Amino acid sequence: MTRGPWHVAVLMGGWSAERPVSLSSGEGVAKALESRGHTVTRIDMDRNVAARLAEAKADVIFNALHGVPGEDGTVQGMMDLMGLTYTHSGLATSVIAIDKQLTKQALVPHGIPMPGGHIVSSESLFTADPLPRPYVLKPVNEGSSVGVAIVTAEGNYGNPIARDSVGPWQDFPELLAEPYIRGRELTTAVLGDEALLVTELRPKSGFYDFDAKYTDGMTEHVCPADLPPEITKACKAIALRAHQLLGCKGASRADFRWDDTQGIEGLFLLEVNTQPGMTPLSLVPEQAAKLGIDYATLVETIVEEALTRAGGGTDG
Repeated sequence: MTRGPWHVAVLMGGWSAERPVSLSSGEGVAKALESRGHTVTRIDMDRNVAARLAEAKADVIFNALHGVPGEDGTVQGMMDLMGLTYTHSGLATSVIAIDKQLTKQALVPHGIPMPGGHIVSSESLFTADPLPRPYVLKPVNEGSSVGVAIVTAEGNYGNPIARDSVGPWQDFPELLAEPYIRGRELTTAVLGDEALLVTELRPKSGFYDFDAKYTDGMTEHVCPADLPPEITKACKAIALRAHQLLGCKGASRADFRWDDTQGIEGLFLLEVNTQPGMTPLSLVPEQAAKLGIDYATLVETIVEEALTRAGGGTDG
């Protein structure tokens, strides 16, 4: 297949907590495609999104949405019903990967190392801890570290957690409780059937939360990460295997914690992001650039994969 010119509808925005990130991703994608001579229709998702997608009559939809409902299978199912071609993962993969507990059920039986833990009601937290401290509480189906709390013995949430303390228990009726894994934050991008590099993320303060991810200067990216060769190899192998087991398409990103006092036994996959960010601070474009793949080429590669998978496309 030749690279266009195509008519691409870039779907972005929406109403999740990650709306600002999605708008940044989408605008970057749109400008990159326009710079390569493609026609772009920008669609900021609202409740009339189906009608707007139908009116666009694009060759392909670039799904630049993050979070619910753009990353959890809802929008994918709608586009499947409409017979539209779109980038990134499909309905079933999106349903599983957005849900951290379902992801564990899909991957752990195949030998993918992930933290233990279980789902708890937020109400129960005000009576007793679900795990020994320190432990992590996170929403089951949010990305970008939205609503993550690290509960420590020295923390100010109270013991047990106080009902009026600020945390995800105020916004979500259920949370996933996991043991806290000390150590280093690592991430690996997968593009197509290739794991790219490993990046270490070093927040200047606190942990790698939503603000640290998307505020310039708050996190140092070490790419490629300075790691023992066996850890680099394991991250790339696990990221690619998880991408394949879940049925991911286009690009994905696997996030890890590594307790460097435990060697390979201290490496755990935390989650797989099926629609990783494409902002100026995002990790997939950064890893691609280190391998000589510029941003516009990365975007075109993701679009071309979707068109090839659909068996269509416009030759120019």
